[in-house]
Amino acid sequence: MWKNNKPINAIFYAMLAAALYGISTPFSKMILDVLSPTFLSALLYLGAGFGMLLIKITIANTNPQNEASLDKRDLPYLAAMVGLDILAPILLMIGLVRTSPSTVSLLNNFEIVATAVIALLIFNEQIGKKMWLAIGLITLSSAILSIENIGEINLSIGAIFVLLATISWGLENNCTRKLSYKNPIDIVIIKGLGSGLGALIIAMYSGEIKLNYIYIIAALILGFMAYGLSIYMYIKAQRHLGAARTSSYYAIAPFVGVVTSWMLFDEAINMRFIFALIFMIIGVYFTFEKNHEHEHVHLAVVHEHAHKHDDLHHNHVHNYDVKGYHSHEHKHEKLVHSHPHTPDIHHNHSH
Repeated sequence: MWKNNKPINAIFYAMLAAALYGISTPFSKMILDVLSPTFLSALLYLGAGFGMLLIKITIANTNPQNEASLDKRDLPYLAAMVGLDILAPILLMIGLVRTSPSTVSLLNNFEIVATAVIALLIFNEQIGKKMWLAIGLITLSSAILSIENIGEINLSIGAIFVLLATISWGLENNCTRKLSYKNPIDIVIIKGLGSGLGALIIAMYSGEIKLNYIYIIAALILGFMAYGLSIYMYIKAQRHLGAARTSSYYAIAPFVGVVTSWMLFDEAINMRFIFALIFMIIGVYFTFEKNHEHEHVHLAVVHEHAHKHDDLHHNHVHNYDVKGYHSHEHKHEKLVHSHPHTPDIHHNHSH
């Protein structure tokens, strides 16, 4: 019997990732009173990278290797992931100085749409009608939450730079998706240290570094929690949900930020938040694929990823005892069958 609990676990990972990231906004506002945006961005990524590196060192001798390691075939996606994570904030900052905050907040929500469109057009991820409806509602929800003065919204050169930033992040989300079957700790380490060092160089060149050690330590800790652990959970979710669905769940982060701000700063929750929350709940409802089952073809393939022998895809044998998740290169013969599924590594067929 095929155990259909992986998608439920993946949804939990996606929402937990969003919740962890959501707390970064109000706490970052506090740190931005002292540190510059570029320097803070560098510290958040570095906190993620160094924090996950410490975890990797700590568990190296206690946890058996049950995840696939990165190899040279992953280098193009790794390079693109880090490069886009450096490029996107630069484009966003250029846009910020050339357009209104309301316009930037609204256009930032285009990342959800960009992720889905890129997933469909470039990476052939299948997105159904209900999922497009969900993406539309979630984008509308985020837009309602982000608009403060509709009269300030305009399309300008600055707005175009913001859109380019969201497209960069959408492409980065899909590059990370292609790596999601490898060890997520390694991915976060490379993403954090690579992007963090890139942003740090920009901050140094711009003269934006201020050595306030208390705030620097606070930023590094926040980076580990809100970026490191969040990205780790995000990658785990992408394995089973795909880039578009994971991005849609990640859109609950602004709501977590609003609630956190309410608790920390006693900021009022207004009717705009209530309306946005309603659209968000409806949108999330449509992301749940119920009994997506049909006959589909698996072509013969050889690959490596973490897996267990309790599904309909991994029935190969070992000459040694295997329990739980493990990783090694294995072969799948051509197979035609029917069962519930999501767009994971074994189900990227068209409909």
